[in-house]
Amino acid sequence: MKSYLIKDTTKEERIELIRQWVPADEALEDCDIDLWDMYRDYINGIREIAEINAAFAEGYNKEY
Repeated sequence: MKSYLIKDTTKEERIELIRQWVPADEALEDCDIDLWDMYRDYINGIREIAEINAAFAEGYNKEY
């Protein structure tokens, strides 16, 4: 399995990974989450996916 860590990827590879996660149709039309915004730090090599997901999960759990 390929590593998706920042140190093991180029910016172009990180963009392609996020592009794969964005639905082709507008199935998430009612969803307020923009994956491009959410993972901008990962794309730019600032924070790893795991860090972003952990921060999101922490914020999500506090809402409920």
